[in-house]
Amino acid sequence: MNTANKITILRILMIPVFMIVLMIDFAYNDVIAALIFVIAAATDGVDGYVARKYNQITDFGKFIDPLADKLLVATALICLVDMGRIASYMAIIIIAREFIVTSLRIVAISKGVVIAAEMTGKIKTVIQIIATVVALLFNGEKFLIGNFSAGYIAMLIATLFTIYSGYVYLKNNWSLVADNK
Repeated sequence: MNTANKITILRILMIPVFMIVLMIDFAYNDVIAALIFVIAAATDGVDGYVARKYNQITDFGKFIDPLADKLLVATALICLVDMGRIASYMAIIIIAREFIVTSLRIVAISKGVVIAAEMTGKIKTVIQIIATVVALLFNGEKFLIGNFSAGYIAMLIATLFTIYSGYVYLKNNWSLVADNK
């Protein structure tokens, strides 16, 4: 196993650590969980850089890297819903978009087409990571904006941008699904 794939596996192994730290109540658990989340999210760029720079791109890496990203974000969202920090519709929309895009990519691959990542998808990922960190760190009563926590508002923005990026992705690639070949 090459270095890039080891970094991706490390990201996956960080997910249960993140979840346990977040869900067990102790001093500064939110801060530590947010730090673990940020490190795990940052490794996504590191493994991609290593894979490209050292020619370590593999089929396994192409499969496991996006899966690791989706597992990390889905875990954080589900935990935040469980903790009452974000609304379940936010997690459902964000996770559903990932299923839709992944399904479209599978259809494209079956037709011999590789769909490049959209810039809106990359921006969506950054917004989701920031919103997740805000929801982890700024959710108490002292962080209210009107009747909503800063974390809730940040995740609402992430949800709306997720809808937009999903729309752009589907609009730009709908011909792959609409074509009955």
